[in-house]
This record gives sequence, C-alpha cells and structure tokens, in this order.
Amino acid sequence: MQPPKTEYTPEGAVSISYTTLTSSPLSLTTSIEKAFGSSPDSLGIIVVRDLPETYKSSRERLLKLAHCFANLPYDVRERYAHPESRYSFGWSHGKEIMNGKPDTLKGSYYANPVVDSPQVSAADRLAYPEYYGENIWPNPGDIEAVSGFEQAFKDLGRFVFRVGCELAVACQPFASTHLTDSSLSLSELIRSSQTVKARLLHYFPPAPDSPLPAEDEPIDSWCGFHLDHSLLTGLCSAMFLRQQPNGEPLVVAPPSQTSGLYIRTRGGALTKVSIPADCLAFQTGEALELATAGKLRATPHCVRVGAGEGMGSISRETFALFMQPNTDQQLTATETFGKFSKRVFEEHYKEDSATM
Repeated sequence: MQPPKTEYTPEGAVSISYTTLTSSPLSLTTSIEKAFGSSPDSLGIIVVRDLPETYKSSRERLLKLAHCFANLPYDVRERYAHPESRYSFGWSHGKEIMNGKPDTLKGSYYANPVVDSPQVSAADRLAYPEYYGENIWPNPGDIEAVSGFEQAFKDLGRFVFRVGCELAVACQPFASTHLTDSSLSLSELIRSSQTVKARLLHYFPPAPDSPLPAEDEPIDSWCGFHLDHSLLTGLCSAMFLRQQPNGEPLVVAPPSQTSGLYIRTRGGALTKVSIPADCLAFQTGEALELATAGKLRATPHCVRVGAGEGMGSISRETFALFMQPNTDQQLTATETFGKFSKRVFEEHYKEDSATM
C-alpha cells in the first residue's frame, strides 16, 4: 500500500491523521522522519488531527479549571505545593529557575494522570520523589471553584497518553535506526513507565507595574527557551482567557498574531507554530536525544506574550504531558534517566528556591 502523502500545517509542521495513526501506524514513517529527523527544516514537532470529538470538550474543561485554580487566593494555592518533590507534584509558582531567575510568569499543576501511586521500591520512592510521589489533588469540599479538577486532569491526561503511545508505535521503525540500543521499544518504554508527568500551565497576564514593551518584546517573554527532558511530549493547543466580572473565564482570541509557541528548527531557524484547537502536537525531548547519541535532537522552544491591546487581562492556559522511561532505564553508557533527570532538576530548582 502506498504511504499517505506528507501533509503540513500552514506554518510548516507535519500533520498526520489520527485515523491513519490508529489503523496504519507503520505507513507514517516518512511523515515522522520529516517531523523528527535531522533535516535543517525539520521542526521536531508533529500535529495529530481528526481526533475524537470528546477531546475538544475535555481540553476546554480542564484549561478553564487551570484558570480558576490560578485565580484562587495565594494561601489556598500554596496549600497544594509540595517542596519535598521539588514542586513536581501539585502546585508550583515562582520556584522554577528560567533564564537565571525564579519564573513568576507562569504557574503549574503537576500530576501523573496515568498512575496515582507508582509501584516502585521504597528506595526508588526515596531517591526520586520528583517522579514516585503520590498525586496531590485540590479538595473539592474546600474549593468549589475547581470541582471536578482531578477527573478532568485524568481524562485529558490519559487521552493524550493513549495517543502518545500510538504515536510511539508509528515512530519505532524510524527511531530504532537511531537508538544506541536497537532492541529498545519506544512504545514499551512509555507504556510501562511509572514516571509519566503532566503539567497544567497558567501563564499570568503581564503585571500592571511591569507591562511588556509593544516593540522589541523578547521572543521568550512568557517562557524562556528550553528543552523538555522527556522522550516525547504531548501538547494541547493553548487557550487564551479573560476573567469576566462574575469570575468566570471567557475564551478570547490571542492578543496578538505574535503570541504563542516558537520553535527552532534543526537548522536553527525560528518558527512560530500554532496547534489547532482540535489537534494535539508531540515534540521530541532530551531523553530521546541522549538515547540516540544526539541523532534525534530535542526540540528547543519558548513562548511569547505578544503584547497587544488588553493583554493585561488575558491569561494563557495549556497542558503538556511528558512521556519518559523509568528512572533505571539506561540512556547512555554512563547515565540512567534518573541520573539525567537529577541534573535537569539541579539546573532549574536551586536549593534556596524552596524558600522564595
């Protein structure tokens, strides 16, 4: 059978149909190579379209809850922060170091939507609290504004995980030619993992006392350039919200055509990538780069505010799912995923950040 013709979004990201992904995953090898390969114009991201209708409502439900949680009083939000896991479970705001300083521009809610209580040894639980801790959920009895948060988080997270596992099957023929251990199954590494982590993100509107310049605004004004440390990361399309007088969030258009996600191609060119609201995107992470000795590179990306009229009242909500192996999985001859992760956490969570 002839493989499907490679399709692209208007901005040049490879786009594949979910129908083809589930019915004929191995026919997508050419498209996957164009998305994740080493060509200078490869973006390192792939868009999955034609998703089930339930995805749209699941996405909107959770992203509006992200806005509601982030607008709770400070002391209520902080009850769900967990310094013992380096803020890798529950709420985190101002603890992560980006561009050399605490990141106060976005708040995050972390949980493993697939496994509530990882089945690992006590030693592993102690050694890797960032991955093997227990999920922390808002108490609906205390916080009526975020009723249904846990179920909404799990519904969306598990759906993205299922699509990611299917994509990993489609990636295997391409990935196996680059993995230093060709016996590894990308889909099995992800499917059997106890370290899956989802991050529900709320980007706060620019503060009135420090508005962004309309001109010469940095490309990474909302989130600095970085690499994910996953094998693959699933990304939902972002939603822009404005809080109404009654407290309810209203979906609005992006404040500017320059607002959103930016990626550097394998050749170094900067490209803005829009994920349609009814689609998912997946990009490569640093664990995959290490496991392929640099042949499949991680995708550098950032987020720009895009200063525009009314920006001071508009937030950005999105959801990312990091799919990665267990901590004992060898990535290189000298480093497991667990050891690699410790290096990443040391860079982004300084010892004194917990006291800020």
